[in-house]
Amino acid sequence: MTPPPAFAIIRGACSPQASLPVGRRARFVCAAGPPGEHISLRVTILASGSSGNSTLLETERTRLLVDAGLGKRETLRRLAAAGRAVDRLDGILISHEHSDHIGGLGQVLGQWRATVFLTETTHLEVKRLLPESSQRRLDRIEHIRAGQRFCVGDIEVSPFSIPHDAADPLGFAFRSNGAKVAIVTDLGYLPELVKHHLRDTDCLVLESNHDLEMLKVGPYPWHVKQRVMSRTGHLSNHSVSEYLADPEGFDARPRYLVLAHLSENNNNPDVALISAEEALGRRAGAARFAGELLVASQHVPLRPFEL
Repeated sequence: MTPPPAFAIIRGACSPQASLPVGRRARFVCAAGPPGEHISLRVTILASGSSGNSTLLETERTRLLVDAGLGKRETLRRLAAAGRAVDRLDGILISHEHSDHIGGLGQVLGQWRATVFLTETTHLEVKRLLPESSQRRLDRIEHIRAGQRFCVGDIEVSPFSIPHDAADPLGFAFRSNGAKVAIVTDLGYLPELVKHHLRDTDCLVLESNHDLEMLKVGPYPWHVKQRVMSRTGHLSNHSVSEYLADPEGFDARPRYLVLAHLSENNNNPDVALISAEEALGRRAGAARFAGELLVASQHVPLRPFEL
């Protein structure tokens, strides 16, 4: 079976009313920006996977990039392929410092001067990992913290801690115009706090990284396999299916459920999709999932989706 084209929706982001010097914290106020076309919230996943992650969120007034794992040329190419023209960014949100989330940050900042939102600990790691030429472009920084909501334009962002082998990794829930979207990838398991943040979403973008059997017999060295399977690694199809089948965990509210960050070596879209479909099929009655199940891609952008 060929999986349908995937896309996701994301609610939330707001930028500070005034830029602060690098590394300063600020109180954020959700504020209107310049008027634009009439949309409530549009989300375009440009890439999702271990080779690069990048998602564009748009409202009438705000444009926010979640992670910058693609270089400038590839980001522009995928925006064009998705029919999006971006003349400005109001912010770039960084989940953690691994290269598939920050590898293109310097180039993206060269294309769009924007404030970068990340934790202080992640900022230190980014400065250590990025070349000096990229670091020079990190001149507009706002430090954020798990559990402290903030705004970029008219989108509210709620960062929350996730279990992953990075310095200070975050998942995000976004709210704008009455809707909620959550993006959570790069985590070894689903703690109750994370499940709480994933409730009441209109769209959920959730990692389904690997199939356990494919990983065990695959080409990775054993220490890498152990890392991936650990509680600070990545979510397996099995872990996701157990979550999706549990009415106490997954509330089945999303109109769109997007499986993301699939491993190219240890998973494939059909396997991930079938696993999730089987889990959702175990639900019945009022707990039944009536939304659409989708799979995100590493290689092609997903068509923009608007709630």
